[in-house]
Amino acid sequence: MLPILYRDETLVAIHKPSGLLVHRSIIDAHEERFAVQMLRDQIGQQVHPVHRLDKGTSGVLLFALDRNTAAYVGRAFERQEVTKTYVAVVRGQPAEAGVIDHPLARRFDDFERRSEHAETAAQAALTRFRRLAVAELPYCVDRYPTSRYALLELEPETGRRHQLRRHLKHVSHPIIGDATYGKGRHNRHFTTLFGTPRLLLACTRLRLAHPHTGKMLDLRAPLAEDFASVLEGLGWTGVIHG
Repeated sequence: MLPILYRDETLVAIHKPSGLLVHRSIIDAHEERFAVQMLRDQIGQQVHPVHRLDKGTSGVLLFALDRNTAAYVGRAFERQEVTKTYVAVVRGQPAEAGVIDHPLARRFDDFERRSEHAETAAQAALTRFRRLAVAELPYCVDRYPTSRYALLELEPETGRRHQLRRHLKHVSHPIIGDATYGKGRHNRHFTTLFGTPRLLLACTRLRLAHPHTGKMLDLRAPLAEDFASVLEGLGWTGVIHG
């Protein structure tokens, strides 16, 4: 059963676990479980995802229960009217706060890959971050005698594909557990230390106006147990509050 965070007549939000695809993908053709299918079977009606989370990312995932609502909320995401908050464990220790303003070349989903006319030029992309905690471990993973890590709160103002993962790689603070944009040595080190071979990125909060009532929705998800156990191991218990 998928944990339901919010539900009314037109919207439903779940806490998506790491490792679960939102919908069927050509890239992961062997996968047989998808959030869309599981939630549809769980609540007994069609659901329409209005945004995406990568397979490895856990946290708040919002669906509409009809196509009109899905289109309306989808446009709100496009117009940057939805505030998205994530947390991530990264390599190194970034500044206490900052902005990553770095255009990103477009990455296509399965449908767009079939189009010969899809735009490939770099698109504006902006992410704000705030450092919540730091840790220094007595292990030589790269060329230094110790290894430094940080817990970041992230707010992407744009919604480019893999934006957070690509932005953090760009500033040399890749997310731990990121097999595509991260550092394999650090990923393996965390798996050895904490037994948690997942992407340490989670969407903890979505804020948006309800598409029909205009009331502000504040949708929150606690950290998954496997993510929280890593924070506990790093001495960061209590840093993130509900």
